[in-house]
Amino acid sequence: MTYALPSMSWTSRTARSWRALLGRARRRTRAELSPLAVDALFALGLFVALSALFRRALQADPVPLLLVQTGMVLPLVWRRRAPLVVFGCVAGTAFVQWLVDYRTPADLALLVALYSVAAYRSRRHTLLAFLVVEGGVLLATLSWSIHERAPATFVSLSAMAVASTVIGVNMRSRRDQMAFLEDRAVRLERERDQQALLAVAGERARIAREMHDIVTHNLSVMVALADGAVFAQPRSPERATTAMRQVSATGRQAITDMRRFLGVLRADEPDALRHPMPGIAQLESLADQVRAAGLPTRLSVAGEPAAVPAAAQLTVYRLAQEALTNTLKHAPAGAHSDVRVVCAPETVTLVVTDDGGGDRQPDPAPSHGPRRGGGKPASSPGHGLAGMRERAAAYDGSLTAGPLPGGGWQVTAVLALTTPEVP
Repeated sequence: MTYALPSMSWTSRTARSWRALLGRARRRTRAELSPLAVDALFALGLFVALSALFRRALQADPVPLLLVQTGMVLPLVWRRRAPLVVFGCVAGTAFVQWLVDYRTPADLALLVALYSVAAYRSRRHTLLAFLVVEGGVLLATLSWSIHERAPATFVSLSAMAVASTVIGVNMRSRRDQMAFLEDRAVRLERERDQQALLAVAGERARIAREMHDIVTHNLSVMVALADGAVFAQPRSPERATTAMRQVSATGRQAITDMRRFLGVLRADEPDALRHPMPGIAQLESLADQVRAAGLPTRLSVAGEPAAVPAAAQLTVYRLAQEALTNTLKHAPAGAHSDVRVVCAPETVTLVVTDDGGGDRQPDPAPSHGPRRGGGKPASSPGHGLAGMRERAAAYDGSLTAGPLPGGGWQVTAVLALTTPEVP
């Protein structure tokens, strides 16, 4: 009868499971035990170990040995809370031991106290404690060492003192480095969260600008066409029908723009590649929409639009769209609009003007778009002019808007093409 041995993979998995359990147990023990409890257990273990190693001397003369050993080991319970006080107590007990000429292995506690000073106090305190220990080493060597072996004894005891000091200093340096790294990680995480919040806020502002431009322009055109259709219906049904068809075309264009924009936001949108973002080439279609809404518009493009980056062309399109929308909403009847685009090697300039008459005053709120005609200011703040300035600022450009000396309104935007494209 044979038995199958367990596979190596099962054995390795079992070993890893036990190591993980032991690691969790150690971490749980460290978390549950305070530093004072750990030091108390260390002092107790040291006391028991010294008693076991030198049990013959303890049996021969127990009372003085226990008193000296207790006086040197017991203060180690508070070695992390008060290293200097503990070192003073242990060094004082060792000095009394030297005065009464009583030798005991509990002098090892002096090295532990020296290590604690080096690990938890400044370098000045560490140097002072080291000099005290070296003084004790010298006194012990002169009193208890044979003359021919005195140099070797002094060197060996001094080496132990140096080792305790170096280990303590290294532990303090490592602890300081870990604290610095933890603080740096916290600061980097905080900065990362702040950058993420800023990125989210910037993305929301960009989405709001795009939605504002798409919805406001198309709705303004559709409202103007619908009003014209209602006005023309009794006298010219054909023109009313043409206007309503244009309303339908404008609505479809708005849906296309929305799908295009949402396709950029959503990677799984299948029509995103079939709907490229508008640019300078689409300004003619924009002018046709505005003409159909009742605002005669002339468009002129100078230079090479193909040399302008796609993101900059989108900015030019949105700026022209917003400017024409404001003209359509605020300019009086009979106004004409003119759109000029000049493409240079390092800049692209957009100028949108209209010749509408009447006094024109901007809205009281600085973020409002300009209110055309003699109507009352809007009750809610607009985002058109502020969004236009933000778009121009993204290309280290400038945007100005204001009345013309002879009547009318002009919007001028200059974009620097040397600025990295903003997504």
